[in-house]
Amino acid sequence: MKQILSIFFTFLFFTINAQDVAILKYNGGGDWYSNPTAIPNLVDFANTNIKTNIAKIPQTVEVGSQDIFNFPMVFMTGHGNVYFSDDEAENLRNYLISGGFLHISDNYGLDKFIRAELKKVFPKLEFQEIPSNHPIYNQTFKFPNGIPKIHEHDKKPAQGFGIFYEGRLLVFYDYETDLSDGWEDEIIHNNPKSVRDIALKMGANIIEYAFKN
Repeated sequence: MKQILSIFFTFLFFTINAQDVAILKYNGGGDWYSNPTAIPNLVDFANTNIKTNIAKIPQTVEVGSQDIFNFPMVFMTGHGNVYFSDDEAENLRNYLISGGFLHISDNYGLDKFIRAELKKVFPKLEFQEIPSNHPIYNQTFKFPNGIPKIHEHDKKPAQGFGIFYEGRLLVFYDYETDLSDGWEDEIIHNNPKSVRDIALKMGANIIEYAFKN
């Protein structure tokens, strides 16, 4: 087991220096490929404003692939069903506890599926709401009230949830806000520039936090 973890950390050492992010491809029929302009726009914003050096065109990585260990951070979104096999859940768990980071953006309809599948990944862990004083809200950009509201779904408050393992935040889940909608090209959702700027700043904070931790 120690030898396996050593290999994982080696992967992550080179990954963190490369500072690349990937889009997570999952099974179950959900549209993992939704919001195609979101990550490229966020990457461009992060490279400009927090001086990251992320590849402008994000790669796609499958949940069960060893290639996931080539990225310090993976991003996941969608509207529908998510399914992780036992092997995929184990691979994702190993990736996360070895230093990886997963950001999930609920694009409306993902919630009940992702909560069930993450119980396969961490059966004994629960989502915790992240308080506004957590470092993820206090990186280059400050969000004293916690996660901002970007896109309206059910007139519920925006919430940021996390899964912590041995004190480390390794999954961040934005719920009832849909940050990734705010990252997309303006013409797609007609969000004003002020709203898009807020969404991009929060996204940049998530990247900054993931790369530091």
